[in-house]
Amino acid sequence: MPFLLKPTLPAGSLSAHTQPILEIDDRLTLRPWREDDAPVARAAFSCPEIQHWHTRRIDSDAEALEWVARWDTGWRDETEANWAIARDDQAIGQVGLRGIDLMSAVAEVAYWLLPEARGAGVTAPAVRVAAKWCFDTVGFHRLFLKHSQANMASCRVATRAGFAPEGTLRGAMLHMDGFHDGHLHARLRTDEGNDDGSA
Repeated sequence: MPFLLKPTLPAGSLSAHTQPILEIDDRLTLRPWREDDAPVARAAFSCPEIQHWHTRRIDSDAEALEWVARWDTGWRDETEANWAIARDDQAIGQVGLRGIDLMSAVAEVAYWLLPEARGAGVTAPAVRVAAKWCFDTVGFHRLFLKHSQANMASCRVATRAGFAPEGTLRGAMLHMDGFHDGHLHARLRTDEGNDDGSA
């Protein structure tokens, strides 16, 4: 059954290009994940707090390598895009796009940070830089994110990154302790401040 509309983003909007390295500041970048980052992914998904909100764990080095390799495959397939948040080139966290929809130019944003890297105001600037690239370089129309209403740290990141709250998704998110109401945030390419990446 043919579509009545042309995709807002054509096929190849991501995969035809090398995944970029995006500068956050003089020490922090967003860069593609590498095989030697696998121990960082394993450490992150061994963290009880990250497990609580993400409901996954990594049990071996082999699983960690497979996880990192999957992120590279997602770029080529244009289904997801994942960057390591790197301080002095050492991975300390992640910003990713999930469920990329080229037809509508929409994607869901996700992020996490290692416990030892928290408290320095790293994640929100990383999300802002990724969003600016998505809007200015690729041409995404809308980015959104969801978090449990109990995850106020994620809510603060979303707000500081310029993602406006849009409402509550009742009982929409399953976590370790059951279903949670979710908060929905979003940012449009046409939102004020997107021309310079500010929020």
